[in-house]
Amino acid sequence: MPVQVTAIMLGVEDLARSKRFYGEGLGCAIDQDHPTFVSFNLGEGSSSLALYQREAAARDAGVSSEGSGFRGVSFHFIVPSSQAVDEVMGNAVAAGGGGVKQQAASPWGYFGYFSDPDGYLWKVASAS
Repeated sequence: MPVQVTAIMLGVEDLARSKRFYGEGLGCAIDQDHPTFVSFNLGEGSSSLALYQREAAARDAGVSSEGSGFRGVSFHFIVPSSQAVDEVMGNAVAAGGGGVKQQAASPWGYFGYFSDPDGYLWKVASAS
């Protein structure tokens, strides 16, 4: 069977804070809401996004919860225009995310990076 990513799960330090960031700040629709787990329906054609309290997620996987810096993964959000890049970046920072790389033109388009409250990197990009 071919690999299909049906959900992306992030281990977070403060579930309530991250729930507000993704739900209210970025407009993600809550699908399930439990004491240590929240999932968001990101719409047709997208994987779901789940938040799991970091310690509980580490216990679930049987590994240490320690770790910081670049985690070897970033999420990419492709939008239709440079104005949309600016809007998403502004919304993320206003919701408590961090501005990581200021949006700017590149040879192939326009992009910037922000981090969520736990430091997970998101690249927002447009070809125009």
